[in-house]
Amino acid sequence: MKKVFILGGTTFDSIVYLQNLPKPEPQTIHYAPYHETMGSTGASKALNLTKLNVANTLHSIIGNDWYGEQIVQKLEAAGVRFLYDVDPKGTERHINLLDENGGRISIFITQSSSELELNLAVIEEEIRTCDAIILNIIGYTKQLLPLLKKYNKPVWTDLHDYNVGNPYHEDFIDMADYIFVSSDNMPDYRPVMEQWIARGKELVVCTHGKGGSTALTKDGQWIETPIIRDYPYKDANGAGDSFFSGFMYGAFQSKSVEECLKLGTIVAGLCITSSELAYEGLSEELVTKEFEKYYG
Repeated sequence: MKKVFILGGTTFDSIVYLQNLPKPEPQTIHYAPYHETMGSTGASKALNLTKLNVANTLHSIIGNDWYGEQIVQKLEAAGVRFLYDVDPKGTERHINLLDENGGRISIFITQSSSELELNLAVIEEEIRTCDAIILNIIGYTKQLLPLLKKYNKPVWTDLHDYNVGNPYHEDFIDMADYIFVSSDNMPDYRPVMEQWIARGKELVVCTHGKGGSTALTKDGQWIETPIIRDYPYKDANGAGDSFFSGFMYGAFQSKSVEECLKLGTIVAGLCITSSELAYEGLSEELVTKEFEKYYG
């Protein structure tokens, strides 16, 4: 069984639900439903992959605080193998404002350290023994790039709502073999995807929210997949990571790129029906059933 090592991405978040995102003007919002839960891209991918029986280990940094304790407890309860180092700045926390159409504003009310002392021996052993790396765009993971280069394992990265030319992402782009990105801030996404393939990437996948997804393979093949509109929308939090996880699940089973896009579409579709980072009832059996229903 292939093993994945996920680097970075755990927070404790407050999710606030609004009919519409607030206009940039002073105002009072008298009522807004909310809930608090574990967040961020590493936790979301680890939860989804675990439910899909993809062996994985998550490494992240958390504070020696109540929020960090909640993250440890939630991941352990979900069966995720979680390794962490303690961040002296405390656990990173976000407030996410979500509207009824899937729009989102994320507010980082605290931020984790970009450089800190890590247990490199433990991390190196995980890199050495895994089959693939998920390199999340978390500041501290840049310290680990020399180790990744040393072992030359396949690296998957998720640039999320990337802004073209943002220098912060260049190290992650250089390191990655497989790139996932959203077109939220990149309406002219095709030339960017072509540039990355020209730089030697194996695959680039761009997601478009309700517009589905687009893949470009290293041999120049474009593949488009629409969303499944039957899934009732509740919360878009974690949908991108769910898509990524569904795609990786398919890739590890040697599915075609088209099939992987469809699997990602299913896992993301299930995610938006839930208020958690991964659909509570997600399983291989459910995904197989959904695939037969929509694509069989």
